[in-house]
Amino acid sequence: MARRSSQPAPAEAAPKRRASTRLSASHGEVKRVKSNATLSGKSTSKKSKYFEADSSDEPSSDSEDGDSGSAYEGNESEASPDPESEELQDSEEEVRAKGGQRRKGGSGAKADPGKELWREAETTRRRGVKYQDETLHPNTKLFLLDLAKNNDRQWFKAHDPDFRAAKKDFETFVETLTSKIAEKDATIPELPTKDLIFRIYRDIRFSKNPLPYKIHFSAAWSRTGKKGPYAAYYVHFQPGSSFVGCGLWNPEADALATLREDIDENAQGWKEILRAPDMRREFLNNAPDDDDAVVRAFAHHNKESALKTKPKGYEADNANIELLRLRSFTIGRPITDAEIMAADAQDRIVSLIGIMEPFVTHLNSVVMPDP
Repeated sequence: MARRSSQPAPAEAAPKRRASTRLSASHGEVKRVKSNATLSGKSTSKKSKYFEADSSDEPSSDSEDGDSGSAYEGNESEASPDPESEELQDSEEEVRAKGGQRRKGGSGAKADPGKELWREAETTRRRGVKYQDETLHPNTKLFLLDLAKNNDRQWFKAHDPDFRAAKKDFETFVETLTSKIAEKDATIPELPTKDLIFRIYRDIRFSKNPLPYKIHFSAAWSRTGKKGPYAAYYVHFQPGSSFVGCGLWNPEADALATLREDIDENAQGWKEILRAPDMRREFLNNAPDDDDAVVRAFAHHNKESALKTKPKGYEADNANIELLRLRSFTIGRPITDAEIMAADAQDRIVSLIGIMEPFVTHLNSVVMPDP
C-alpha cells in the first residue's frame, strides 16, 4: 500500500489573465480618478490667448498678409506663431538620422490617409558665394522658392538655419538701403530694421488662407517706419513677383476724407505730379502727357478698392470723380529677378524712389502736414 505524504498537495495554479483583461478590469477606476473634480494641480486654460477678442471696432480682414500699418501690408498680430514654440514630431537631426531627407510620394514613403509627407525642395544651395551687405544672396531666393512649395510648420522648423540665413541677408540689404533712401527723401529716418521689415508669419485666425507663412520678404520706409499714418516706400522681394511701390493703401476714414478734399480743391497739383516724364515712363505705363490719360492710368492702378459710384458729399458729374472714387493712392512697378538680384539692385530701387518722392511728399503734406 502506497504511503501517503504528510505534505499538503500543491494548489492548482490559477490561469494567468491577459493584460487586456487586467486593464479592462481597472479601466472604470482609472476613469473615476481622472474625472475627480477635487484633484489638485494647475488646470488647463479654457481660453487660448490666440483667440482673445479683438478690441478694434474695425472688421477683420481676410487679406493674405498679416502685418500692420503699412501702405501695402495688413495687421501684424501678436498671435503670429513663434518658431521657437512650435512642437514638431521630428527635429532636423532626427530626420537626418532616419535617412537624410523625406520624400513626397517616393518609394517606401508612408503617410496617414489624406496626408502627404513633406519633401525637401529640389533646389541646391550655393555654398561658395559670399554674402554681401548691399546685394541679395542666391540662397535667399532659393529659400523663398522652397518655402512656396513647402509652406507648413514642420518643413519650416526643419529648415530654420536656412530661414535665419535668408532673414539676416534681407536685413543687411534693408539696412544698407535705408541710408540711400534717406538721401532721396530727407524725411526718412535711419530706423532699426525691426521697424522696417515685416514678419514672415501670417495671422491666419480670420483668414480663409490657412498657409502659415508669407512667401516673400518685404519692408517699408516712412517717417515712422513700417507702421504709422504716413505714406511709405515699399520693397517686396518674391521670386517672380517682386516690386517697388509707394503711397497710402486704404487710409483711415479721416485721412481719406482729407485726401478727397484736396483732390476736389487742388486736382491740378495731383495731375502735375503724375504727368512728370519719369513718373509716366516708370509707373503709368508710358501714358501720354495729358491730364486725362495720367488720371486714367493712376485710377486703373488703384481700381481694386475704388468705389463704383460717387463718394458721399460729391456729385457724380464732378470733374475729378475718377480720382474721388479712389480709396487707395499708390503707385508701383514690378522688378524682375535679374534686377533685384543684380549687384546694382539698390541703385535701381533708389532711382525709382527718387521718382516717387514728390508723390509721397504731397500725400504726407495732405494727411500729416508739418506744424
